[in-house]
Amino acid sequence: MNYGDRQLSDLALSIPMVTELFRKNRLDFCCGGKQTLKEACAKRNLNLESFCEKLEELEKIPTTVKEVSFEEMPQFIISRYHDDLRRRFPELIALAEKVERVHSGHKSAPQGLADFLKNLSQEMILHMMKEENILFPLIQSGRGSMALMPVKVMMAEHDSHGHQLEEIHRLTNDFIPPEDACTTWRSLYCGLEMLEKELMEHIHLENNVLFPWALTQGA
Repeated sequence: MNYGDRQLSDLALSIPMVTELFRKNRLDFCCGGKQTLKEACAKRNLNLESFCEKLEELEKIPTTVKEVSFEEMPQFIISRYHDDLRRRFPELIALAEKVERVHSGHKSAPQGLADFLKNLSQEMILHMMKEENILFPLIQSGRGSMALMPVKVMMAEHDSHGHQLEEIHRLTNDFIPPEDACTTWRSLYCGLEMLEKELMEHIHLENNVLFPWALTQGA
């Protein structure tokens, strides 16, 4: 099968567990989902042939994915991702503050990470409030075709969140703690890696599944 010419968003929707492989190789399947696998691999200097072999193996794995109807999806996103983000950020900020304070003299300390996470948290909370109070009610009322401008705004903000994930990678050396890192430091980086996973799944579900469907409703 010619995977190379297929878009990342298409592959993410059709192959079970491929999003984990994309994320580990830092292939942006949510905001950058319109690029082909060939283009994405070239940007990351990844061997396309080897990557395609991994996709073939993934397609052979059986899966039981929970089906969520389009009508149920806004509430599913709120309970599965929005509420989770609201719980996750305070602890990550507290861990980052502790690591920066205790290890301020360490050459690998993620200086500035706590403040960056505070700003990202505030932006994310405002973003989710706009979805929950404006966009999602519009979709759930069957007037999704009227939501083009709100959708464009949300997708632009998703692009910004993608750039912010790149900055977190820079501040944390790609979530790799130094060999002498304490448990708090290691826990922080594990938590940030999970944050990235959840956020990319979240954005992918909205950009590539919910929003395209919503814009066809009530026309």
